Amino acid sequence: MITVGIDEVGRGCWAGPVVAGAVVLARPVTGLTDSKLLNKKQREKLAVTIHKEALAIGLGWVEATTIDEIGLTAAVKLAMERALQQIKMDYDEAIIDGNLNFLAEHPKTRAVIKADLTIPVVSAASIVAKVARDKYMAEIGDRHGDYGFEKHVGYGTALHLEKLKLHGVSNMHRRSFKPVKALLQ
Repeated sequence: MITVGIDEVGRGCWAGPVVAGAVVLARPVTGLTDSKLLNKKQREKLAVTIHKEALAIGLGWVEATTIDEIGLTAAVKLAMERALQQIKMDYDEAIIDGNLNFLAEHPKTRAVIKADLTIPVVSAASIVAKVARDKYMAEIGDRHGDYGFEKHVGYGTALHLEKLKLHGVSNMHRRSFKPVKALLQ
């Protein structure tokens, strides 16, 4: 049975994109688990292995401006659709991490709570999406050095709030999110 694992990262961030990963593995990969339980070095090492071993990988990106325009739920769905569209092989099922099947109109999809922890192919999707997003946010940090994106990768940390208050809202920020919106008023 060929399974596509799907997961997203960056949903709760104040800045940057939501990124969904879709992965089909050729064989088991040792060490897969929820990306949040791995440190950066472990994730990056596993991402290299996944890219070598996978039969297919898709990454779907939705930028902050689109998140503000269409809302977070629609943005997550769009990111997952974009990731799944890159899987150009036949598959038997697609498993999405969580309790909501964002792709319910696709008959082969289903949601599984904690799938990123319990189903290796979903763990793989979580890892490749997290590594890709974190790398992107580090690159953004190089260009927008005042915000510390390379450190907090857009999540709502004390450092991020401090930088927002000091430098104002950038074009990378999700203006519809409460902490950012409050600074605009």
